[in-house]
Amino acid sequence: MAEVESQEDTEYLDEEYEEQEAAVAGAVDEDQEGSGLDSAVEQLREVQDKEFVEVRLPSTIVAEAQQAWQVFISSAGSRDAAGEAIYAAVFESAPSLQSLFKTARSVMALRFMNGLNSIISSAANPSVLKTQVETLGFQHLDLEVTIPRVVIFRDAIISLFQMELGARFTTKARLGLLSLLNYVGGAYIFIRREYAVRIKI
Repeated sequence: MAEVESQEDTEYLDEEYEEQEAAVAGAVDEDQEGSGLDSAVEQLREVQDKEFVEVRLPSTIVAEAQQAWQVFISSAGSRDAAGEAIYAAVFESAPSLQSLFKTARSVMALRFMNGLNSIISSAANPSVLKTQVETLGFQHLDLEVTIPRVVIFRDAIISLFQMELGARFTTKARLGLLSLLNYVGGAYIFIRREYAVRIKI
């Protein structure tokens, strides 16, 4: 019985992911036709861990992602409540990730909140964004960040925003948030792989 339920859950998640991917692809096509968008958004539809460079997202996508972030905070009632919601979404979707974090829940929720806020707020400025992400990456050198774990974290947050904001979480806002989370996750992996050993030495 449990195996059947697990299979059904997997099938449901696969369908939901395919729907999200189709919507994201539509937004990419829209922007490419309307603004001659380069390959940045297309590349960041997946986690990129081979290099860590500045990324410039289209202003409309950044603006809608930032607006969705502010609406999410407002709908949660407070920054603390928003952080708690993010924490719950991530660890309820993947309880195994809790073993990576030894900090108290309230502190961890606040860190999630502050980290995401700094990333989303800096999204319109490639050099500032890269510096913010690099700083966060060095703060997470002790964590074994992998692409599957990034995907779990990313999808949990995307699903949370979809559930909380509904139609207010536009396709471009979703694309912007997805791109940023993929960028950050890839950067964490890159920084840990390239610098952790050197720092230990």
